[in-house]
Parts: sequence; C-alpha cells; structure tokens
Amino acid sequence: MTGAPTSVGRVPAGTPWLAGLLVLIALVAGCGVVAQRPAIPRDVDIAAIPDPVPRQEPLSRYGNPDSYVVHGRRYYPLKSAAGFVERGIASWYGSDFHGRRTSSGEPYDMYQMTAAHKTLPLPTYARVTNLSNGRTAIVRVNDRGPFHENRIIDLSYAVAAKLGIADPGTGLVEVRAIESGKPLVAPPSVPLRLADRVPGLASFYLQVGAFRDYANAQRMRDKLKGLVAQPAVIATAQVGGIPMHRVRIGPLVDVDSADRIVESLNRIGVLEHTVVLN
Repeated sequence: MTGAPTSVGRVPAGTPWLAGLLVLIALVAGCGVVAQRPAIPRDVDIAAIPDPVPRQEPLSRYGNPDSYVVHGRRYYPLKSAAGFVERGIASWYGSDFHGRRTSSGEPYDMYQMTAAHKTLPLPTYARVTNLSNGRTAIVRVNDRGPFHENRIIDLSYAVAAKLGIADPGTGLVEVRAIESGKPLVAPPSVPLRLADRVPGLASFYLQVGAFRDYANAQRMRDKLKGLVAQPAVIATAQVGGIPMHRVRIGPLVDVDSADRIVESLNRIGVLEHTVVLN
C-alpha cells in the first residue's frame, strides 16, 4: 500500500504450520514498503465500474485476528462495524500491488471498488466521501492498512479515481460503515471548506492531546511553540459533562504540511496525533 510498511498479523494458536504461513502471507499482502507514488495504470473507463452492492458476508477467516502488530504498534480489529464513522486522510494503492493477496486472502484488483483499513472487520461495506468535492463511492473493505502516519484508509485505484484522489495521491474523506439490511445514510451534502474559502481544500487540524486539566493543555501548547509554523490552539468542548481541552495544530492546507509536522512531533516524542476535520 501507499507508503505502508509490511503488516504482520498474529497467527491463531493451534494453526498448522502451512495454514499459519498462509495467514502471514495474507496479512502481509498489499502492505509492502513503497517509497514513491503508486504507478498510474492504463486507461480504464472508471465511470463504468459499478459500486458493490452491500450484502451480508461471513467474516474472513484469516483477515480478522484478535490483534496484530506493525512496527511495534498493536492493532485490534473491530468485532462489528455498526455505527462506525471516521474522517481523515485517504491514500490509494495501484499497479504495484495488483494481483497480490490481500489480508482477507483475496487477490487485490485495482479496478474493483475495494479498500484497506486497519481495524474494520473484513469484509465491511462503507461509503467513502471526498470532503473537498462531495464525490462519493461504496467500497468493500477487504485488506489491512494503510500504516503510513495519519492515513485512515487506502483506496483501490478505481475508488481513488472516482473520488478525484488518484492524481493528488491523498484526500480528506469521511468513511461511514454500511450496516446490512439498513438504508444507506446520505453523504455530507456540502463539502467542507477552509475558513478562507480556498477552493478544493477542506480545513483540518492535527490534534496532539486532550486533557481534563487546562494547565496540562497549556504545557503541551507551549511545548509546540517554535516547532511548527502553524499555531497550536486549545479547543475546549464538553464530553459527558466534563470539559476536555484539546491541543490542535492548524488549520492546515495540505497533507504534505501535516506529514512534515508529524515528523517534527515524532522527533520530540509526541507520538499520539490525530487528524481532526471541522
């Protein structure tokens, strides 16, 4: 996957050695190290590729371990996708992985409407909306990843092209799981925009902490002074009747800026950061 390290899952206890090897192969597939942008594939009539029709499917035997570890971080796949909604940065993966085995055991086809996610059950159907232009698509999540900093979903080439993400390589999206037998929830009707109305861009921040104690939030904000050009602000909101003080950097205008900030944060030991959209 785009910028994703190799994914190694936990092999269930008692698995025969050959089946265990297949488990690891399935979980590794589609997640090799790729430093450059994914290759643009041959001309295909993307508009003619239909969205998948959500249906009830059994969970993948190998794609849903209790947990798995990538680069020292443990991930816990969800048991259910009910009510799942997430907003953040999407990337995509293409011809470098075409035909390789995905974490669910299926071959990756960049011309199908599929996606990779770190924790959603495999398979899960979801609606993905590009928050910068309002385009939307239904995807079938059948792979694990991406494991690049601050990416929430890796789209197939077909999905990325439909959403207008293929050319820039990344985009700000909403991922909303589709529950079998329930009506589809309408996508956001108005794309998010920057406060200064820059066309085609959505406003987003990097959140680096949430604190009950305002003094702790101030200390984090002060720690960030001089580290990044963008201001660090404290946004306070009530959560269950308790004020939470969230330290955020931004607003940011592009994904590259966010990536540079994340590198700076990692150097000073601030390892927990989340993309937050207005």
